[in-house]
Amino acid sequence: MKISGFTIIRNAIINDYPIVEAIMSILPVVDEMLVSVGLSDDDTLALIKAIPSDKIRIVESEWDMSLRAGGKVLAVETDKALKQISPDSDWAFYIQGDEAVHEKYHKTIIEACREHLNDERVEALLFDYVHFYGTYDYIGDSRKWYRREIRIIRNEKNPKGQPISAYRDAQGFRRGNQKLNVKHSGAAVYHYGWVKSPAQMKTKMKNVSRFWNEGEAWEKILESDDVFNYEEFDSLKRFEETHPAVMQERISRQNWKVELDASKKRFKFKDAMLYWYEKRTGKRLFEFRNYRLL
Repeated sequence: MKISGFTIIRNAIINDYPIVEAIMSILPVVDEMLVSVGLSDDDTLALIKAIPSDKIRIVESEWDMSLRAGGKVLAVETDKALKQISPDSDWAFYIQGDEAVHEKYHKTIIEACREHLNDERVEALLFDYVHFYGTYDYIGDSRKWYRREIRIIRNEKNPKGQPISAYRDAQGFRRGNQKLNVKHSGAAVYHYGWVKSPAQMKTKMKNVSRFWNEGEAWEKILESDDVFNYEEFDSLKRFEETHPAVMQERISRQNWKVELDASKKRFKFKDAMLYWYEKRTGKRLFEFRNYRLL
């Protein structure tokens, strides 16, 4: 069995993406790691080249920013990277530049890939998500944060009909408009996209908002304050577990302090009722699922 990892990245330094940690977090699981580096305004390419691993294979790409509406350029670049992994790989493990996988899940992920290798019904593997917010001590626990998404897909040699490809802004994958049949991987992805200093968070938002906004909407974001207000959350809770080992150095460099009161809940009545029901039953009513769980 062979597993290929793949990711895309552009302007990692300017936007303070933990891309090195993201890549390192899945290297023990994969046999090769394809990194597609977009033409950047910083030294992102040198950053990736400095990662000490012979598993990494770098390709360069120029992003077509005319495709930014709805984040389409992210899906296009993800598909381009997917097409460049080794054709003899059985599985393709996708990770984004602000994600990481805890080492406690490595064995579980490999076992899940092996277990479902010969079951052609299983097109992909599903991961739980842990979304950090503000600092490394808080996670979002409301319905606004997606609970699960596909991160490993079958690397089909001769796809039946349309091939598997990135969906919308590459949050997940589909086959054309058809949802993929999945099994749970038994693992989780830690998402750090909302953990930055208030100033750096706003800088990132202004830089990447053009992937989803244009015209007056983008201008409004550019003209907004230069500091992000982390108090605008609906529900948080303290994170009581451990972070991936690859994140420890980055966490030790945290040079900002954001105190958030996780006891505060800011819900409209309907959302409060749905939140209450989910916490007591473990079921999320009316949840959007970008997959079909077998």
